[in-house]
Amino acid sequence: MNILHLSPCQGAFGGIEAFVLAVADQLHKEGSKVEILFKKVVGFKLQESLQQALSEREYSISFLRRGDIRTIARKIQQADIIHGHNPLLEAVSLARWFKKPCVLTVYNWCRRNIHPRPLLWRMANRLSEHSWYISDFVWDSWEPKGRISTSGKMPVVSSLPTNSTDFNSRKGFIFASRWIANKGIRILLDAYAQAKIDRKAWPLTLIGDGPLKEEVLRKIEELGLSSATKVTGFITDKERNTLISEAKWMVTPPQTNEDLGLTVIEARNVKVPCIITNDGGLPEAAGRHSLVCKPGDALGLALLLEQAANMTDSQYRQIAVDSNKELETYLKPLSLYTRAYRKALLAHGR
Repeated sequence: MNILHLSPCQGAFGGIEAFVLAVADQLHKEGSKVEILFKKVVGFKLQESLQQALSEREYSISFLRRGDIRTIARKIQQADIIHGHNPLLEAVSLARWFKKPCVLTVYNWCRRNIHPRPLLWRMANRLSEHSWYISDFVWDSWEPKGRISTSGKMPVVSSLPTNSTDFNSRKGFIFASRWIANKGIRILLDAYAQAKIDRKAWPLTLIGDGPLKEEVLRKIEELGLSSATKVTGFITDKERNTLISEAKWMVTPPQTNEDLGLTVIEARNVKVPCIITNDGGLPEAAGRHSLVCKPGDALGLALLLEQAANMTDSQYRQIAVDSNKELETYLKPLSLYTRAYRKALLAHGR
């Protein structure tokens, strides 16, 4: 099979980019020909994190400027099947024009307003052969009147960390996300400052970077948290995975209608349980063994930090093991896509 992936890209190595590469890696390993086209979005700036990830791949990856329909059309003509990441109208419509099957992975919840872009996304989604939604939250937002037969759910994952650290060697809380508004880093710092815990025994590690960096660093100093807080800056995937496995708890407290929440899946895969807010699809990703408070509730989050810190060793180990075990039934193998592609090709008589 010759599979073309078409995905929007901001230039950083985020959840969508990680998943596109994970699927492409699987297809390449299975012997399929795979190509990725990353479509530059407004504000695109190629970051070191993405450059590093792309340098390790053995298949074709290129970037498209906005509006480069000619290149998209040429690549679609050469492919057997098109996999669009989010409902890109150019992918679906050109695939229809050239009579090629097109499937979609839908990452973002459906905005229902009269702006042209959401209207075009909804149109593209209806024209696809099959749509996978990354969570029930996202699925229900696109199909509020009932789910259709050509839809499904497929939580997106990348190369998950696998090396779990011994329970006795773990320490503290960890946050891993872009430092942007509504991802919860401000609320987390307020909660951590309020929590009645021994911060020397329960340090806080902050992984990531973003527009709020200066504000966050200033806030850490103002709250007197400098000695208890570790800020990593840019680190490799290997370093990131190690830090996650060495923490006792992953803390992910957004207030932004989170579509899924990849970091909590990464944590659970190495038996690190999660503290989250009841936001969007995050409770699905974090599982029923996570500790949950309302979005934007610094006091509620502080109480959860205290609850986590006051658990006995046996209580902590049980919740960590149960959270990991539940994840086994939640995740789906990437080989599912190969089967779905073949089914779509058969439906087109190819």
